Formats: sequence, structure tokens, C-alpha cells
Amino acid sequence: MRRIHEMLDQWLTQRPKEQACIDFDGRTLTYEGFGEAVSDAADLLRSAGVGPGDRVTLVSENSVASAAMVLACSRLDAWVNPLNARMTDNEIGRILAHCQPRVMIFTHKASDAAARHAERYGAHESAPAAFGQVMFCEFPEVAAEPVFEAAEQQVAALLYTTGTTGDPKGVMLSHRNLLYMAEASTTVRGLSAGEYLYCVLPMTHVFAFASAFLASIYSGAMIRYVARFVPADVLAAYAEGVVVMQGVPAMYAQLLKYCADHDITEPKAPKLRYLSAGGAPLDLDWKRKIERFFGLTLHNGYGMTETSPGISATVPGYERNDDSCGPPLPGLDVRMVPPPGHDELRDSVGEIVVKGPNVMMGYYKNPEATAKVLDAEGYLHTGDLGRFDENGWIYVVGRCKELIIRSGFNVYPPEVETALNSFPGVVQSAVVGERLKDGNEDVIAFVEIRPAANVTEEALRQHVKDRLAPYKVPSRMVLTEKLPAAGTGKILKHKLLEHFAHSKEELAS
Repeated sequence: MRRIHEMLDQWLTQRPKEQACIDFDGRTLTYEGFGEAVSDAADLLRSAGVGPGDRVTLVSENSVASAAMVLACSRLDAWVNPLNARMTDNEIGRILAHCQPRVMIFTHKASDAAARHAERYGAHESAPAAFGQVMFCEFPEVAAEPVFEAAEQQVAALLYTTGTTGDPKGVMLSHRNLLYMAEASTTVRGLSAGEYLYCVLPMTHVFAFASAFLASIYSGAMIRYVARFVPADVLAAYAEGVVVMQGVPAMYAQLLKYCADHDITEPKAPKLRYLSAGGAPLDLDWKRKIERFFGLTLHNGYGMTETSPGISATVPGYERNDDSCGPPLPGLDVRMVPPPGHDELRDSVGEIVVKGPNVMMGYYKNPEATAKVLDAEGYLHTGDLGRFDENGWIYVVGRCKELIIRSGFNVYPPEVETALNSFPGVVQSAVVGERLKDGNEDVIAFVEIRPAANVTEEALRQHVKDRLAPYKVPSRMVLTEKLPAAGTGKILKHKLLEHFAHSKEELAS
């Protein structure tokens, strides 16, 4: 196969009348029906002027319309640029300025947030089609990118990460990247045709995009698209026969809390056989609690957007009572090298580097940033610290960079600090993450205020909410007259939690 849409073609021939998916509103589509949805989506894009090499920005939450648009872009050799509808106007605007799409699509039926964005851009509604309806607007004065026949040379998806600088970086994932990940995810999880997969992780994030959505297409599994995580709905789906669910650790923690609050001691899940957590560090205590409750292993994995996303995953049948991320996925060359500023490994710990068919093509329009992470031999330097055990399983022990992972979403401190520092009366700020027992991380902001400035936490929090997605807004803020700094003036971030421990505890109480 050369393109990701070709994964669907085999099922259109072999299983046309079998269930392919359930939409956010409960509507069920067969493979034949989903094939019609993809064809209708391709017709809409073509009529809007989309051609090979164009970018299509998809502002969405999980739905059949969103899935159909992804495969329709593949049919046209266009690049899909998925964006979470819960992003702010400012965040979407910055990405648009860089991406320069030919068309924007909004899944307004599945997402009130997408509908609000569509209204702001003056989008118009499509006619009813097999995929439902979307809103769209065109940008005719943009240039197309070159198109290549080879799967490893043609971009399939452009997924943005703001990066540690706070500036948006477009990760170019090729068709080969995504075809590899769809196959690897299917193999590791043992997915087979007809199995019921529950997709509540946002498909605008690479984890669900590749390991749930595209894996379901590759395997022939039946996927349910769910726009929002609601514990009661998840439990109801388990009772209906869900076989596989992928989530972030915080989701499972919320499930346990809901069950405890409603005196549910044993969930009804007659067919559930595979649970996995990704997108955030997995706390070992929470892993054991979840496993005891469900009577199943909670599988773990490791990856990042730049690796499509998988690097490693634990393997069914080889259960471990620890927080290992499993062995490298098939066909990958994963190594530990001395981290930046060091000449050797320390206690076998080094920076994790990876080479293989999962590694991105590079950052769009940013060769300098690409050169910083992709070396001359083709190894991607992840910026994460890890080690191998005697069996070759990977343990991630920390990060070289300051990335905070909150409920599976990446939060980059410089981006949050930029929003804080733009408030009148703020001198400077520092944002750090604090690991919680459930494996999630809190975003904590320390803000230095000018003397006599009338800055309140309420006003500052609203200021940030207006500029950033909800998961990036600090859960706690400490306002102070002075932040600890070195002689050079650089804020001593590693001392913040300790220095302001008393203030932080008061906020938490």
C-alpha cells in the first residue's frame, strides 16, 4: 500500500455489509456506508478546490465526518492538518498562518466548539452527505506542495506541536509512517476484524489518530467515535461489548472515582480484553489499582508525535508488575546515548534515540528545528531519558526538556509563560509540572508581580483562559514579589516547588 486510504479498500470488497463504525450520535455505518462517506468527503474537498499537495485544516472532535475527511485527503494526495476544536482562536490562527491551508473543515454537528470557530471564519454548511454535514471555507491564494509517489516521501498528515519554544511546529508524517503505525498497533494489540474499539481520545492527537483510528481501518475493527469522555458512557459501552480501549492514565483514574462514587464494585465488561494507557507517565500505584478493578493488565507504551507516535509498547502475554514501557516496536532501532552535555551514560541511563519507519519526515518549513532532532544517521533524538532492562524493555525515567503532560496533552511552559507575561503588571513567570499520584501532571505557575501592581489571580487566570486551551491553563498560581534567580537573572525553576512549598500547600487546601 502507498496511501492510508488504501487500507479501507480491502474491507469494501471483503466485508461491505459489516459494521465499520458508530458515529458520535449513535448512527452506525457499514464498510460500504463508510466508503460512501469517504467518497462524498473527497467530492466536497475537490469541489472546494483541493488538489494534490494542498493542506486541509480539520477543526474537529471525534466523528465519522472527521474520519472520512482524513481518508478523503489521502485520496486527493492532500495533507490533512487535524486541530482540536477546543483550541482557542489565537492558537488556531497561529497554526493557520504557518500551515496556509486551501480549505478549512469544521465538524460542527459533533462539536459546539467547532461550530463557534466556523462562525468566526464565515464558513458555510455543506449539503447532507453520507458523512453527515460539515462547515467549510476556502483560501484560494495558497501554493500546493510537491507530490511524490513513494509512501515514504509523501506527507499524509501535518500535526502541530508548539514545541519548547512556544512556536508552532508542524510534524510531517508520511503515508509510510502512518501505515507502519497502523500495522504495528494492530499487531501489538492483537486487533482483528469485527472487534469493538472505543475511541474517546481525541483523533486530533497522534495517539488516537494512528493507534486507534488508523489501526481500526487496517484491522477491520469496528470503531466508535466519541467526542467527550463521560465515565457513565464508557461503562455502558463496556457492557455493550467493547473489546479494546486506549486512554490516558487520568481517564482511568476518573473511571475508578466514578465507580467508587456510585458503589460499582465490578464493571460489566463481558468482552473487554485490552486496556492501554499512553500520552502521559503511568504511575505504578494507579496501574495496580486499575488492574485489580478490571481484572486486566493495563498496558503501557512510549512515543511522541515525531514518531507517529509509537516507539515501544508492553506485550499481551508478557505481563509485568512495573512501569516499563515495553520493548521497541518491530523494525525499530532504539538506543540510549549520552544526553546533551554528557560524554557517557550514567547508571545505564541516556537519551532515547530512535530510527525506523515511524520517524517523521521533519518539521514543516523549519529545517533548523529538524536538524536539531534528526541527526545525519537518521536517528531522532527524543529529549527523553531512559534505560533498557536485561530483556530489552524500555523504562522512561525523565525528560531532558521541560514538557508537561496533562491528561495526555502536551503543555509547553514557554507558551504558558508568554500568555502570563502579557498581562499588565507581570514582571516574569515560570511554569513547571508537578507529578500527581494518578500519573497526571499539574501545571503550576509562579508569577512575579511588579510592586504596587493590582494583579489578582482571578483576572490573571481569565487572561490566560482567553489565550490558551483549557488544559494549558495553570491549575494553581503563586503570585509573588520575587522569583528565585541565579546571578545571571535566570529563574531557578528546579527550586520553585521547594521555595514556594508553603504557598502551594495553602492553595491546594
